[in-house]
Parts: sequence; C-alpha cells; structure tokens
Amino acid sequence: MSDATPLIALIVFGIGLWWWQSARGAYDRARDLGRNACSAAQVQWLDESVQSAGLRLRRDPGDGWLKIERRFRFEYSTDGNDRHAGHLVLLGTRLVEFAGPAKPEPVAYADFGSTLH
Repeated sequence: MSDATPLIALIVFGIGLWWWQSARGAYDRARDLGRNACSAAQVQWLDESVQSAGLRLRRDPGDGWLKIERRFRFEYSTDGNDRHAGHLVLLGTRLVEFAGPAKPEPVAYADFGSTLH
C-alpha cells in the first residue's frame, strides 16, 4: 500500500459526497417547482414527488460551462379522476424546460348591458 492510498480514498469520498448533495439539491428544487406549478394551476399534484427521468452533461448557453442537466417527471390531476404527465428540466439549478399544468386564465365577464328592468 502506498502513502497516496488514503488521499485517493478521501478524494473519491469527497466526489461521492458532492455528487450526492448535488443530486439531492436538484431533486428538492424539482419537487418544489412541480408542487408550486400545480398549486398555481389549481390542480392536484399526485404522489407528491418527482421522478428522475434522465441525466446528461450539457453546455450552458449563458456562460458556456458544462453543467449537469437533469430531467424529472411528475403527475397531476385536474379533477381527481384523471392523471396527466408533466416534466421539467434543470440545467444546474436553473429551470430550462417545463411542461405541465398551465395557470388558469382569468375569466373576463362581458358586459351584456342591463337586462333587468
């Protein structure tokens, strides 16, 4: 055994810890974004979770650095009897793609004039 073995083990442990914290942070961010989107759209967020759907390296167009792109999926229901799939993509910690429930449009009431006499 060489003198570098403990140093290599410490480096590998540090990389593993960084990877786990990064993945956990991305999951928490995706969960919050999915929950908030469903709440804003006034739909039910099913299973109260997101599932990892993909992982890759991608260059950030904003700064040119390679970052981890993580895809997540979730499900929601509009009336409690149906299921719809949504997904979101995080590049680092930034949301770059979202497909899911849309915020309801405000209802505009037309003025039909006074019909009561």
